[in-house]
Amino acid sequence: MQRVLDELANLSRELGREDRQLAILGEGNTSAAVDPAHFAVKASGASLEKLTPEDLTVCQREPMLALLDQKQLSDNQVAEALMGTRVDAAAKRPSIESVFHAWLLALEGVRFVGHTHPLSVNQILCSPRARDFSERRMFPDEIVVCGAASVFVPYTDPGLPLAREIRDRTKAFLDKHGHPPRLILLQNHGLIALGTSPGSVLAATLMAVKAAAIFMGAAALGGPNFLTPQHVDRIAGRADEAYRQQQLRL
Repeated sequence: MQRVLDELANLSRELGREDRQLAILGEGNTSAAVDPAHFAVKASGASLEKLTPEDLTVCQREPMLALLDQKQLSDNQVAEALMGTRVDAAAKRPSIESVFHAWLLALEGVRFVGHTHPLSVNQILCSPRARDFSERRMFPDEIVVCGAASVFVPYTDPGLPLAREIRDRTKAFLDKHGHPPRLILLQNHGLIALGTSPGSVLAATLMAVKAAAIFMGAAALGGPNFLTPQHVDRIAGRADEAYRQQQLRL
């Protein structure tokens, strides 16, 4: 378990680097699967930039997931329930967004999750073009690293309501595509990157930031010229691109 905690702490610091403008202060959260029954998540209020393994809380997965089906919980009851999922009663309070982490880490192939609020990405997610950016693609490497499409989640109150919306929209994505997304984009909020490794989470996050910069530059010159569905399918299905994904451990 210590190896997972160390990897997660390192990923958190990479996502929290000030020069990357992905998260400041206590923004964002990260998680990793420890075993089928447990996962580690960033403690509430901890800074990604300076995070250490002591700022991670190991929680029980099933009690966390059970909260998704309880509709009448107050904010205080949710906070109390989250505290009750801790393996160590002396551990710090888990992030309020731990529930969606628990659910996403149960998906096949998902071992690490990183949720950030990148400046450039949020400039688009706080605009009328948010859905276009989420569901369409502009260049090949965006497809290779971030997938052929992302899950788009309209603005939803953080906590259990957001966790339920992420669950429902990710299920719809799974039904359509047959595999988990690499990115979930939250309107007026931020992004969630999913991966098999810390490197794949960081890569998807950084590529989304690059895509956001390209999107805004293209919009200033008349609008993004999106790839056609046929172009996207071609890139997503190419054997050489699949090989490149393997080499990049995506």
